[in-house]
Amino acid sequence: MQSTLYKMFAPQMYGLCLRYTANSHDAQDILQEGFVKVFENLDKFRWKGSFEGWMKRIFVNLALDKYRSKVSLLSLEDASKTIEMSNGELNALDSISEKEILNLIRQLPDQYRMVFNLYIIEGYSHKELSEMLNIAESTSRSNLARAKMILKETLQFHSQKIEKAI
Repeated sequence: MQSTLYKMFAPQMYGLCLRYTANSHDAQDILQEGFVKVFENLDKFRWKGSFEGWMKRIFVNLALDKYRSKVSLLSLEDASKTIEMSNGELNALDSISEKEILNLIRQLPDQYRMVFNLYIIEGYSHKELSEMLNIAESTSRSNLARAKMILKETLQFHSQKIEKAI
């Protein structure tokens, strides 16, 4: 049964782990720890929701724990406006693969990557992030804005490279 669960969910959970780490080694560590925790706690799953969602929560929590143990978040000044993508960035997105986008996210500084993943991909609110990461809501908003700014600048650079190649 464990082998079947692993084969069924490992690729998806590894992808989740990669979003939260800066390298594949750390992602593999979280993947392994996550499945150990899943197998140890299978009897605690109450079948009152998605099994995949239950597993995902375990892996996200492990990634957060690993992050907290490595880095203490820096308090950054509040950024009041979020960055909106213009048509230029959207065109760059059309020409970049999902793998390249995930790689760009993985290159974000840890505190920005955590907030970006939890807010944009997982759908947590800034209030929830402030509690999960032990930071102020304004720091969560600021980290998200800075992550978006970095990604926007990287996409603009990518778009310019494409235009020159054409």
